[in-house]
Amino acid sequence: MDMPLASTHMVTIDSAALRAWPLPMPPAEGDKERRGHVLVLGGSCEMPGAVILAATAALRAGAGKLTIATGASVAQLVALAMPEARVIGLRETADGGFERDALAELDPLADKIDAVLIGPGMQDEAATAALVRALLPHLEGVSVVLDANAMGIVTNPDLDGENAPFRFAQTVILTPHAGEMAHLSGSAKEEILADPDGAARDAAQAWNAVVALKGARTVISAPQGGPWQHEGGNVGLAISGSGDTLAGIIAGLAARGATLAQATCWGVALHAQAGEQLALRFGVLGYLAREIAAEIPALMEQAARS
Repeated sequence: MDMPLASTHMVTIDSAALRAWPLPMPPAEGDKERRGHVLVLGGSCEMPGAVILAATAALRAGAGKLTIATGASVAQLVALAMPEARVIGLRETADGGFERDALAELDPLADKIDAVLIGPGMQDEAATAALVRALLPHLEGVSVVLDANAMGIVTNPDLDGENAPFRFAQTVILTPHAGEMAHLSGSAKEEILADPDGAARDAAQAWNAVVALKGARTVISAPQGGPWQHEGGNVGLAISGSGDTLAGIIAGLAARGATLAQATCWGVALHAQAGEQLALRFGVLGYLAREIAAEIPALMEQAARS
């Protein structure tokens, strides 16, 4: 269910807010299909670990079935690292993206998945934007999370010869930090940092997207509902792979049946809480992104009991 919130008041995502917005749970007799099938599309020869981090997080968030589509050059490595997944190897461009014929490999999956995360570890922003643009019409009814280079689709409005600013036909989730938002919106990073609420709100309305503008204070805005904010976690989360893990958590929650806004708000909160738990054991600096996902199941159980 979606939280009934006014669109003019900032809502803080805290324990009380999460209790009032419980995650959907599969029935006790449910199989892996009832827990949701998530597709993670990403990775490259230089960054195969990003898709592994994201895929692991999706499962830790409760998704029941996992497919990974990644570059053919690293598909075997990814398959060995993720024995829980079906792994599909895609032809790669010279700059580390995927060829457009990847659509033929992915299209048969469109009616079998509940959520898709696109972007972790992908290179070649132009090729990635072209693939995302071609893939989106095939994902009607699927929860879509775009991260990293996949968000670059909004800066490529002329892919189909159109001159109008880009707008998603179906609402998706975008997860930029301030630097990425500056690139996507054309604004200066300093402007984004000066008014993150406005930047997230304007992007959500313009692009028809749930936008999580990440930072020490993360602001989440949606075309309808919200806005939300979350303050928590620690500077230890500012580490390579942390954003891939967050995107995976969100995709896993969406695969389970959470709405786009709910999956985003819960994902941001769980990611921050995981950082807090890890800091208790390792200290604020030095824990790894690969360790974040393992904290998520217990944190979800704790939130459900509180």
